[in-house]
Amino acid sequence: MGFFKSFFSGKPANPEEEKQKNNQKNFEIFKYDGMRAQRMGRADYAIKCFTEALALQEDFETMGYLAQVYIQSNELDEAHQLLERMIRIEPEHTSTLLTLANVCYMQEDYAAMAEAAQKAIAIEEGNAMAHYLLGKAGNGQNDGIMCIAHLTKAIVLKDDFTEARLLRAEALTKMHQYKEAMEDIDAILAQDPDDESAILLRGKIKEATGAEGEAEADYLHITELNPFNEQAFLYLGQLYISQKKLTEAIELFDEAIELNPNFAQAYHERGRAKLLNGDKEGSVADMKRGLELNPKDIQEFNGQYANQPGNNTTNILGPDRKSTRLNSSHLAIS
Repeated sequence: MGFFKSFFSGKPANPEEEKQKNNQKNFEIFKYDGMRAQRMGRADYAIKCFTEALALQEDFETMGYLAQVYIQSNELDEAHQLLERMIRIEPEHTSTLLTLANVCYMQEDYAAMAEAAQKAIAIEEGNAMAHYLLGKAGNGQNDGIMCIAHLTKAIVLKDDFTEARLLRAEALTKMHQYKEAMEDIDAILAQDPDDESAILLRGKIKEATGAEGEAEADYLHITELNPFNEQAFLYLGQLYISQKKLTEAIELFDEAIELNPNFAQAYHERGRAKLLNGDKEGSVADMKRGLELNPKDIQEFNGQYANQPGNNTTNILGPDRKSTRLNSSHLAIS
């Protein structure tokens, strides 16, 4: 009788079951609203939706979506914590460990990055990406030998692994193993003759080995190939400064700043060229603008400019500032 009474009155026969159905329905609404918000670029709303969904149900897939949005929003601590939670739920899930390793890299926590990559390798020894990330962690820890060893393993597993070859070439260059580095660069350029990073690194090697004309040709090639490659302008301008081609350097940085008026390092280097060329007033103006765009460069500016000929000190941020000591808003210029 109780069942029929419940049926004809429209009341649920089992309130707990009805509650679970409602929770499941709400979970799915929040989850798919979050997915739509993520596709639309509404990270803030996506985070709210996924968080609400997870409050109703601990769903591994939804955690993965939320971790992606946290990373896209540069909320790295939240992403890190969530990924660790996911690993506790599914410790054998290699892709989660690799994502955690990448987050640790962005956090500059290279020890944690190495640990995550090593766990991925323990699960899947033949995973080239895991070995690459372990090599990348070694590079972050300034352990060139281990960096090269793990990158070599990644390349053995995946011969066309461009990122691994490029990083190994960079590590070899730091160790002045230019011949071996060029072998990797040649392999990259055989796959893609216009790989900008490889050509720039080749230029740096040419410069380091005294082939400055060839280095200049590489840098010029990249500025023509991609006028918005800022590193090419920096390398070429720095080469001109080292060759005392100060007018050419200034004109080059004029072009770079015209392309990107917020290019802090271009102001930095143009200021250095102007100072060496005797234009102290123009140098101060450029350095001031560079610091306004990137105040973190204060120590680098000081190191490069403070030892120029002469013994006068100028406060680049204005005469109303005290200049008794160098701090984050001061720069001594000789």
